[in-house]
Amino acid sequence: MKPVLKDPRKLFYSDRFTKQDQDTPALQTNMQPRPDCGEESYVGNKKLENRRVLITGGDSGIGRAAAIAFAREGADVAIQFFPGEEKDAQQVADYIEKAGRKAVLLPYDLRNETAPQQIIEQTVAELGGLDTLVLNAAQQISQKAIEELPIQQVKDSFTINIIAMFELVQLALSHLPAGSSIITTTSIQAFNPSDHLLDYAATKSAIANFTVGLAKQLAKKGIRVNGVAPGPIWTPLQLDQGQPPEAIPEFGQEALLERAGQPAELAPVYVFLASNDASYVTAQIYGVTGGEAINL
Repeated sequence: MKPVLKDPRKLFYSDRFTKQDQDTPALQTNMQPRPDCGEESYVGNKKLENRRVLITGGDSGIGRAAAIAFAREGADVAIQFFPGEEKDAQQVADYIEKAGRKAVLLPYDLRNETAPQQIIEQTVAELGGLDTLVLNAAQQISQKAIEELPIQQVKDSFTINIIAMFELVQLALSHLPAGSSIITTTSIQAFNPSDHLLDYAATKSAIANFTVGLAKQLAKKGIRVNGVAPGPIWTPLQLDQGQPPEAIPEFGQEALLERAGQPAELAPVYVFLASNDASYVTAQIYGVTGGEAINL
């Protein structure tokens, strides 16, 4: 029998994108083409049976792909999302429930001081516990020059992208037993920042550092902490001021694999890091970048 080989350059959408943008909040439902989050392709293998998972930013993009994959691997999943993104979030809940698992929808703005506590309390109450944290929510807004960068935007980016991670981990820690897993989403921007994403890139660098430092603290509790560093991935984040509008058609074309990545291509990495297969993996950053190197 011949091996099943697939050219990674053509495995997912590889053409130019149509020039497009969306008002906040951007919805995956309105993107052309829609990102592939594994809705039709991901097949589970019981790697996360009966796990209780919280995913921030779980309504679309990478968080959506992880939520669908986790459910098909046997996990119950709570997803936090920005209010206004209910349409995307309900679609994810439907996929989770079709996999025979419980879905919990958490419409919270992470800029709200009480949001982290409410998220953890509701997750634990509705799932009956918590053992897996996927800290993925992010704000990304492109600004061409630092003198045009509103300081309130900088504060919001740090609050959503990294400060909320500190709060959520602090609040979740008493619920996490040995064997639990925490997975952060950093970015290629942490290692090779774009000049128009100063605040976003700075938060992603902080996340990478936070991930490794936290892993050193929590190893003695039997809790593993790792991060995923995506490259150019086709998600609503890019259309909600995340890229200059004129850059959208060529988005991802400069990657070694000559295309943007799809969220479905990251899901197996999150599953691996959450699962017992990764029992000897902690304090690591996994790059899914289309070929660009990451270094910490």
